Amino acid sequence: MTDTPHPHYDRHAETLNRALTAITERGYWSAYPESPSPRVYGETAAADGKAAFEAYLGGNFPLDQPTDGKWIATETSPFGVELNVTYPHATADQLVAAASAALPAWRDAGPQTRAGVCLEILARLHKHVFELANAVQFTSGQAFVMAFQAGGAHALDRALEAIAYSYAEMTRHPGTAGWEKAAGKGDPLRMTKTFHVVPRGVGLVIGCNTFPTWNSYPGLFASLVTGNPVVVKPHPRAVLPLAITVRYAREVLAEAGFDPNLVLLAPEAADEKLATTLALHPAVKIVDFTGSTEYGDWLEANARQAAVYTEKAGLNTVVIDSTDDFVGMCRNLGFTLVLYSGQMCTTSQNILIPRDGIDTDQGHKSFDEVAAGIAAAVGKLTADPARGVELTGAIVNDGVLERLDEVTKVGEPVLESRTVEHPAYPGAVVRTPAIVKLDAGDTATYSREWFGPISFAIATDSTAHSLEILRSTVGEKGALTAAVYSTDESVLAATENAAIEVGVHLSANLTGGVFVNQSAAFSDFHGSGANAAANAALTDGAYVANRFRIVQSRRHSS
Repeated sequence: MTDTPHPHYDRHAETLNRALTAITERGYWSAYPESPSPRVYGETAAADGKAAFEAYLGGNFPLDQPTDGKWIATETSPFGVELNVTYPHATADQLVAAASAALPAWRDAGPQTRAGVCLEILARLHKHVFELANAVQFTSGQAFVMAFQAGGAHALDRALEAIAYSYAEMTRHPGTAGWEKAAGKGDPLRMTKTFHVVPRGVGLVIGCNTFPTWNSYPGLFASLVTGNPVVVKPHPRAVLPLAITVRYAREVLAEAGFDPNLVLLAPEAADEKLATTLALHPAVKIVDFTGSTEYGDWLEANARQAAVYTEKAGLNTVVIDSTDDFVGMCRNLGFTLVLYSGQMCTTSQNILIPRDGIDTDQGHKSFDEVAAGIAAAVGKLTADPARGVELTGAIVNDGVLERLDEVTKVGEPVLESRTVEHPAYPGAVVRTPAIVKLDAGDTATYSREWFGPISFAIATDSTAHSLEILRSTVGEKGALTAAVYSTDESVLAATENAAIEVGVHLSANLTGGVFVNQSAAFSDFHGSGANAAANAALTDGAYVANRFRIVQSRRHSS
C-alpha cells in the first residue's frame, strides 16, 4: 500500500485541514456557500444549471457503467413536471462484481489519495450545484431555495464532514512503526510493523425520496474515502439527483486514474426489490439506509454480513412550559411546521402543552390560545400562495395525502389542511399543514408517526406530565429532535435530563432564525444512535470507524 499524495490531495489539503479543525471546534463553518445568489455563483450559473437539468429530461441518462441492456424510468415529479429520464439497469451480481474488481487499487492508494480524490468529487459536484438542485427540487418536491441549500450546499458540507471524520480515524495510527524490546544481555528484539487501512468491502447506499443527496452523501463518502466501492441505490421516485452524483463521481475517478466502477448507480425496476437483493449479497459489507422504520428494522435484523447504518422514523416532540416571547415562539414553531410541508425527519409532531395553559410575556395563555397562536403563524406563512409554496414545496407521495385524509377523523382540528394551487406549476400537489388537538390519553394516535404536514397539540396535566410523555414515547419509538420552551431553569434542566435519558438532541427556547428541524454540519449532530429513530449519528467517529479495519504485518529488523 502506498500513500504518496495525489495531486488532488495537494489541491484540496487546505479544505481538508479546515474541515478537520471544524469537527473539533464545533463552531460555524461551511465550505460551500448556501446562497444561490448570482453574486456568489455568477450571473449565468442558475440558467446554466437549469438547462443542464432540462437536458436530461425525456432521454437516456449518460452513464457508462455495467448494464444488462435494460433502461428503466420510475420517477414522477411532485410538481407535475414530466421527467421521463431513463437509466441503465444492472443486476445485483453485475454491480457487485464490478465494484469488487475496483477495490484493490483503491485500497492500495492510501488514505491521502482517497481523501484528495473524494474532495475533488465534491468540488466537481459543487461546480454543478444548480444542476443538482433542480434535480432535487423536481424529484423531492422541495422548493428551489431549500433544494439548493439542503440538497446542494448542505449535502456537500455533510459529505465533507464525513470525509474529515474518516480521515481522522484512518490516520489515528501511523502507517509504520519501529518496535524494540530489551532481551537481557543479548541484542534487543527489533521489529518493523506496518499498519494497513483495509476496507470492509462493497458499500450499499439506499437513498430516500425526500432528501436524496443530504441523507445519502455522508454514507457514500464515508465508505468511499475509507476504501470501499459504493453501489448507490436511489429511491425509485428520486433517481436523478443520485444519478448526477454518480456521473460526476465516476468522471473524477476515471480522470484520477482509478476504476470508475468504484461508484455505481443501481436504479431498480418496479417491484424488483433490488435494495433487498443487494443488502443480502455476501460481498456487501456496509449498508446505509434512510427511510421507514419497518425496512430499517428489517435491514438491521437481516443484513447480518454487513455493518448497517440506519436513520428511520420517530416522534419529534416539543414541550411548552412557558415563554418570554410568545410571538417569537409561535412564529418559530409555525415556520418549523410549514417548511417542506413537514416532510422532514426532524419536523416536530407532538406539541405538549399543559391543559391549564402557560405563562408568557403577554400574560397567561390558555391551552387553546397557545394552539391557536401556532396555527395563526402557520396560516400567515401560507396565506399567500406565491410566497407559501416557496416554503411548503410539494407533497412527495400519496402516503402523505392518505395520512392528511386520515387525520381528519381524529381529534379536534385547530387548523385544517388546505389545497393550494401552485402559481408556477399547475400540476403540483401542495397542501398546507394540519394541526389537531388531542388529549394526553389519546396515546394510540400520537404515539405513531404521521409523516407529513401533520402535528398534534396535546393537552397534558402539567409540564412534569409532558416530560413523562416525552420519556415514554421517545423512549419507545425514538426521535431525532426535541424542543422545550420555558423561562424556568429547573424545567430546562429537567427537560435536558429527559433528553439525555432517551438519547434525543434538544433545542431550548428557539424564537429566532434557528429552527429545531435544521442542523448544521460540523457543529450539530443529526441523530444520536441512542434511540430507536436512528442507530447512527451524522457524523461522529462511530459512524466511520467501522467501515475499515487495521491489518498489520511485522518483520524482524536489524
